[in-house]
Amino acid sequence: MRCPKCDFEETKVIDTRTTEDGKKVRRRRECNSCTHRFTTYEKIEESPLLVVKRDGNRQEYNRNKIVNGIIRACEKRPITSEQINTIANNIEKAISNKFTEEIPAKEIGEFVMNELKKVDDVAYVRFASVYREFKDINTFMKELERMLREKE
Repeated sequence: MRCPKCDFEETKVIDTRTTEDGKKVRRRRECNSCTHRFTTYEKIEESPLLVVKRDGNRQEYNRNKIVNGIIRACEKRPITSEQINTIANNIEKAISNKFTEEIPAKEIGEFVMNELKKVDDVAYVRFASVYREFKDINTFMKELERMLREKE
């Protein structure tokens, strides 16, 4: 590792720790020439996950889109930002366990609905109504009746 101050090639590692999320290694280094100290981070290089949209287009996976959709569904509901982050983390775990290179957008929507159903029925129905494109009140009522049957 080159020193960022003097560009000398040899440095020594003084301290090594993992970050809070456990996904990176933080290393404190010292230059053997000028004794300048600096920090480096090491992480696993991941290939981008592509989301296959309904029309066949592909986009790079974006966690913020999932979080924003969940936030919209949970508006004015007693759901904390911590719960929203937990939902997003659960979805990402499910995605990474099941898919490696591409995932249909439909699968992501199903993961979101399953997680919202566990937390708040109203948020689930809000998300489902947009995601499943409810065309009229009858479609909406069928979904509500199905939910009521599942609760019994």
